[in-house]
Amino acid sequence: MITFTFLSENKTDNPGCMGEHGLSVYIEAAGKKILFDTGASDLFAQNAEFLNIDLKPVEHVVISHGHYDHTEGLPAFCRMNSQADIYIHKDAFEEAYGTENGDLDSEPCSILWDGIIKQNILKRSVLTDGLCKISEDIVISGTIPNVEGIEETEKFYIKKISPEGKLELLEDEMKHEQFLIIRDKDKEGNSKGIYVFSGCSHKGVIPVIQYAKQIFPGETLLGLIAGMHLYSADKAVRERVVNEILKEKIEMVMPVHCTGIKAICDLKAAMGERCIVATAGDSYEF
Repeated sequence: MITFTFLSENKTDNPGCMGEHGLSVYIEAAGKKILFDTGASDLFAQNAEFLNIDLKPVEHVVISHGHYDHTEGLPAFCRMNSQADIYIHKDAFEEAYGTENGDLDSEPCSILWDGIIKQNILKRSVLTDGLCKISEDIVISGTIPNVEGIEETEKFYIKKISPEGKLELLEDEMKHEQFLIIRDKDKEGNSKGIYVFSGCSHKGVIPVIQYAKQIFPGETLLGLIAGMHLYSADKAVRERVVNEILKEKIEMVMPVHCTGIKAICDLKAAMGERCIVATAGDSYEF
């Protein structure tokens, strides 16, 4: 059995809970309590308190990538929980910027912690790169392989100082994005299939799905809970992604966060009850 609750999400349909541009999911599965991402502020903690979810027993925090809307709540979490391991990619700490209409954003979209806060977080962090196993049934993907023919819908750039002291702007290849896979089992210990949690799927949600199937070959993909970063995608791109998802025969899809309302509606129209529109404060048990 797996249960999870959205503590931060772009929208909410639950009086007493608030939404924000961010993502945070509290998960209980495979004998573990996990927090997947921490949203853009301490709002995840406020919603958890309202929902009577105690975050002190959380054992593992998995950070999907180094953007503020998935990491800015982490300092607040660390103040209330002193023992959970934090899994974050080793390349997640660059100063990164998004773009709008071809222009670089004025404010960074990357991790905003600095000084002693960052030092204290790093002291309890596991810096991932490749595949990382929390257990045999809970796996962090590490860097997601590119898939030929699939491009991101938005480009990000990293600011760096060259050896000559010049400011350089380099394309962020999003090597720091990773996703979480949880294998669910029945009471006899037999596998029922896997659930995939992806923060933004900046390289595309199809590479996420394909890599998850490589990591757990032969397993049924029971659920895809994912930001898909399609909010700025045109109709043709959205249709292609929806058609690719349909080919995968995933039992349940929850498009969240940066997926965008149009793409969520497209998926709902194509998948019916197999597509669940989740909001902050929603809880699910499978």
